Amino acid sequence: MPKNVFTRVLTPASLSLFAAGISVAAGAAFAGSQAFAADHQSTTTQPSRSNVAAQKGAGQVSADTVLKIAQSQIGVAENAAGGGTPFHSWYMSSQRAAETVARDGGSLGAYANAPWCAMFVSWVGEKAGARPTVGWDAYTVTYAKWFQANQHWGTVAKPGAVVFFDWNGGGTSGIDHVGLVKQDNGDGTITTIEGNTGNGKVEQRIRPTSQVVGYGYPEYRAA
Repeated sequence: MPKNVFTRVLTPASLSLFAAGISVAAGAAFAGSQAFAADHQSTTTQPSRSNVAAQKGAGQVSADTVLKIAQSQIGVAENAAGGGTPFHSWYMSSQRAAETVARDGGSLGAYANAPWCAMFVSWVGEKAGARPTVGWDAYTVTYAKWFQANQHWGTVAKPGAVVFFDWNGGGTSGIDHVGLVKQDNGDGTITTIEGNTGNGKVEQRIRPTSQVVGYGYPEYRAA
């Protein structure tokens, strides 16, 4: 799909082009916090709902705070190579990226010009102080599976929800893109804030709900 229509997609295949030895794309064995990651190293183990809720930051940040931070980044653009954003830099310096490289091989440089929609959402959660409940990953499929495994997954668009798209209308394994829900427009569309969209920027978009696979629900403080 042309980049100016949708987005570049980070997949296991695309990551293999960035750095030999990185498997199942960046961020498999997704962990909500450093404490969880230290205790759960399996690529198949997922945190329980109680583990997520117990992490510092869960339920202490409002959806409005997260959305304001996301909106403040509208217009931030990648460079000609597809990288160079603050979101790439942050992810590459994070424990999550270091854990992935230690587990799978390759190098941190694999992320330098990688598709960054999931990195953007992860960065927003970090800046809001809500990373344990917003999560962090660079691979959209693993990111979605983390919410599913924690029973924080559904089909209702809510402000601040992490929304996962498949342009071809498939299931979780076909997820192409991720963003944050700003609002349900009540007409079969949602307003979102997304990174790595349009011409490689952070943008506010209107998307048909027919392209949505599902929504991940961080635990936010009531407004």
